[in-house]
Amino acid sequence: MTTLICMRPMFHPSIEEITVEGILHALADPVRVAIYADIVSQECSQNCSTFLTVGNKTIPKSTLSQHFRELREAGLIRGERRGVEVHNTSRGTELEQRFPGLIRAIVNAHAIQSRDEAQGKKRAAQRTARRALTNK
Repeated sequence: MTTLICMRPMFHPSIEEITVEGILHALADPVRVAIYADIVSQECSQNCSTFLTVGNKTIPKSTLSQHFRELREAGLIRGERRGVEVHNTSRGTELEQRFPGLIRAIVNAHAIQSRDEAQGKKRAAQRTARRALTNK
């Protein structure tokens, strides 16, 4: 007896169905914008398990699946099943044609914010270390 595994087809909106509101909603979540920024920066597709840790946070597989569904349904990525894995690529070229400069601006703003947050954490750690030294 053969067991069949039924996998739901993945929804990918046509480029005409993609809206600015949908993009902004999908990228409003800090984990999703970090995932998307990483996918955009890569030359090749990324499988979902690459993102089990995002920004020092461990992401459960079920939550990660929801994040990828949101990105896919907003039209930001295209997912392709390869065996049991789903490989994701950015739809950046299509999005650039539909909304020139939008994705680039969002990804650049995310990079600036991430850099500033990292510098803030570094400064806070340095202050804590100085206080520890002066309190000895």
